[in-house]
Amino acid sequence: MRINDLTLVRSRAEMAGWPDGKFLIDTVNAHSFVVAQKDAAFADALLSADALLPDGISIVKACRWLKMQSAPVEKIAGADLFAYEMGKLEEKGGICFFLGSSPDVLARIEERAAEVYPHIRVITYSPPYKPVFSAEDNQAMVEAINAAHPDLLWVGMTAPKQEKWLHEHWAELDIHGHAGAIGAVFDFFAGTVKRAPQKWIDLGLEWLYRLFREPRRTWRRYLIDNPRFLWLVLQEKLSK
Repeated sequence: MRINDLTLVRSRAEMAGWPDGKFLIDTVNAHSFVVAQKDAAFADALLSADALLPDGISIVKACRWLKMQSAPVEKIAGADLFAYEMGKLEEKGGICFFLGSSPDVLARIEERAAEVYPHIRVITYSPPYKPVFSAEDNQAMVEAINAAHPDLLWVGMTAPKQEKWLHEHWAELDIHGHAGAIGAVFDFFAGTVKRAPQKWIDLGLEWLYRLFREPRRTWRRYLIDNPRFLWLVLQEKLSK
């Protein structure tokens, strides 16, 4: 997979043109791009999404450097997607399903959503914590989602697990609207993890803030995968 293989959403304004109905949204950053080089199922999931957001300033800059005709003009994080979609659903009312994370985090999400989005009915499901789900696990998750008939579905299992799960079970899901894999946003909204201040985000340094706050969890993706990403982009540039 190359940067030029990605069809990325160019700006937040473009999101207003998304169709109603069942629609799959994924995000890509430097870390997930590197992981996708060795994980064909993950690469396929990203390339098959109805919309792919540039969730990383490095993705945006790489597209510009490669002079892609459809290069995005801004970073659109999973948190931005979450706020946009939840705001839209709040206006008309509906059901939102959260799949993933722990029961404690999901309880905090339900509590906060009741305050921030009173016109949205929130339903949650915490899957078992294991590297690989069994057929029974997957069936239980699909049935829980379909029983709710949600207007909006969020999956938070960390990449690439969440994107691959959505892609693999997409045809089985009975949802009326959009779905997205948003990982850390579950913790941001629940308040269990603090997102970077807006000044850091505006400067393109959200990754550095996360590295400072969660070094044991994020050091590999930022200190190892980011240089790998730069090398992959350089190779693509030289190949032209």
